[in-house]
Amino acid sequence: LDSLLQESCLRMSANVLLTESMSLEVGSREPWPSDVQLFQPYEVEQILLPDTASCLAVQAFLHMAGLHFTIEMRSNAENMSPSGKVPFIRAGAFVISEMDPIVAFVNTKGISLTEKLDLGQKADMRAYMSLVNNVLGNAELYISWQDPVTLTSVTSPRHSAPHPWPLGALLTWQKKAQVTRRLGALGWTSKSLEEVYTEVETCCRALSERLDNSPYFFGQRPTELDALVFGHVFSTLTTPLPENRMKEIMQQRAHRIVDWFRAEGVDRKST
Repeated sequence: LDSLLQESCLRMSANVLLTESMSLEVGSREPWPSDVQLFQPYEVEQILLPDTASCLAVQAFLHMAGLHFTIEMRSNAENMSPSGKVPFIRAGAFVISEMDPIVAFVNTKGISLTEKLDLGQKADMRAYMSLVNNVLGNAELYISWQDPVTLTSVTSPRHSAPHPWPLGALLTWQKKAQVTRRLGALGWTSKSLEEVYTEVETCCRALSERLDNSPYFFGQRPTELDALVFGHVFSTLTTPLPENRMKEIMQQRAHRIVDWFRAEGVDRKST
């Protein structure tokens, strides 16, 4: 477990430097705009598990920070995003995509969920965030795009839904190739489905042990780690898939987190 966290911390360092440099560049301490929009794919007929997790995590973070925003659903949200990933927000003259840059942008407004943490706690939080992204995020991609049953019955129909045939089929094929290249570069395409579930189990156990009986992962207030974990765990628990093993693992190995969601009465509407 220690080696996993150490490796995750190293992988996170590049992202940390990027988001910190973005904070310096944006720099402006103007108030949070009143008309901020968060863009994502349609929930009912289009969005996939990995994107659901990412969108819920950002929504949860913005709510935790007490920031107003509205959700705008677009079938081409991914193509509208400057990074090609969802969600993204439009705040005044700025368009920012993905969670780390959005957190950095919020920080430039003088709003931070980690201001009470010391440097050691912030480093630990970033290591756990990297662990979640590198394990749960990749597992969601693997199950959605590499598992043949899920790909055929869920991923392909939903991804191609906004487009007529054969365009939808072509775009789905292109997306699968893109995801396969990404997972291959990270060494995930060589994993079996059982090995993926083992990775998920180890990650969930680490998160559950870290949370223990505390209300949040660090201190008495939520941080972006709480928002990120919420996005991944809650989306897995509420997204119907033909293979429910990942959901079962989270219920068993991350039961403290699941129990917290239930105790808080969290549902999709609250996000």
